[in-house]
Amino acid sequence: MRKKEYLHHYLSWMTFCLVFSMNAQNTISYEISQLPAATISKNNVEFKDSLDNSTNLPIVVIKGKEVGNTLTILAGVHGYEYPPIIAVQEFLKEIEPEKLKGNLIVIPIANKASFYGRSPFKNPQDEVNLNNAFPGKLDGTVTERIAHYITQNIIPISDVFLDIHGGDASEDLIPFVCYYNNEAKSKATANAKLLSESSGFPNIVSYPYNIKDNEPAKYAFKQAVQDGKIGISFEAGALGNVQEEAVRLNKNGIYQVLKQLEMYPSEIDLPKKLVKYNNQAYIKVPVTGILYSELRAGDTVYKGQVIGHITNEYGEVLKKIRTPETGAILYKIGTPPVNQGETLMCIGIPLE
Repeated sequence: MRKKEYLHHYLSWMTFCLVFSMNAQNTISYEISQLPAATISKNNVEFKDSLDNSTNLPIVVIKGKEVGNTLTILAGVHGYEYPPIIAVQEFLKEIEPEKLKGNLIVIPIANKASFYGRSPFKNPQDEVNLNNAFPGKLDGTVTERIAHYITQNIIPISDVFLDIHGGDASEDLIPFVCYYNNEAKSKATANAKLLSESSGFPNIVSYPYNIKDNEPAKYAFKQAVQDGKIGISFEAGALGNVQEEAVRLNKNGIYQVLKQLEMYPSEIDLPKKLVKYNNQAYIKVPVTGILYSELRAGDTVYKGQVIGHITNEYGEVLKKIRTPETGAILYKIGTPPVNQGETLMCIGIPLE
């Protein structure tokens, strides 16, 4: 069976624009049902917690001219990861609802306080990392309430869930698309693999799925996978900057996913060679200090190789770092300060 058939089996510009303001109890499902075909609507879902923190979640709903799949695109879970956010901004300017089959749910910046506060990883209002908060809490902090809203209102009506990330302020990484190898949900996993291989990203990473259905998923697209959806994630961009190539990869990846789902036409060239990584080795920071390493994301490292060292504030070497496996550096801390227990480096082990 062809890729498009397998995916399909599983699963002029806007006519006019509507703007809605919702509270956290309203549903996007109802919003979609009320929209005319070939329409785009912009929504703000309001959140407030017991600590008197308040924020809102911008959601763009695009209803196509024909009935089809529903794809959710989530960006800005980490507000310091700019290429995904800019890619979605460009995509929203370009998408033509009259050419769309199915529905798009787009969250252009999930963590607005992190974005405008220039805060890596965490929402500065409650010091919670949205990418560690799923499935969230109805009565939790604002970040936990956002996670709860996405879990309860967005994921259930999504056929495919695309979570777009990049390198945060301290992260150097190579561009890759990833999915979870959830053997208990083999059809969704097979489709996630096909979408990943057709996304236009040259590096494909398969993560092991090792949680039970009653355990917190923590990550947004892992929550979608736990709930039986087709979930994939893009990673492009590094060190809290806007790289044009990373923006292009993210945006083209969105179009490629839409094309494979037969939701929207696309004529984008795919890479001639894909590099697949089916296992990972993680190096944790052994001691707080200052990192010295000449290696960059994408470099090949070998088992037992010294990849850098950590000093104290006086420049005295505290610890040399060696790699436990041979492979390519998928991502690493790319700035000098490191704290004990953080992930210093993730090494992708290629599929042989």
